[in-house]
Amino acid sequence: MIVRLLKSVLGDNRGATAVEYGLIIALIVIAMVVSLTGLANTTIGMWGNVNTKVTTATAAK
Repeated sequence: MIVRLLKSVLGDNRGATAVEYGLIIALIVIAMVVSLTGLANTTIGMWGNVNTKVTTATAAK
């Protein structure tokens, strides 16, 4: 009975598969955060440039 239980526990791969999927999802989330941070910095710079140009254009009139 104990031998059968040990074979069952050692032969079960569902937990390993869940861990692998968890690691894949974690890597995807990390990649998304890094790319969105870069996109946010670019967008902030772009709107800062637009603000400067609008301010300069309206002050010249």
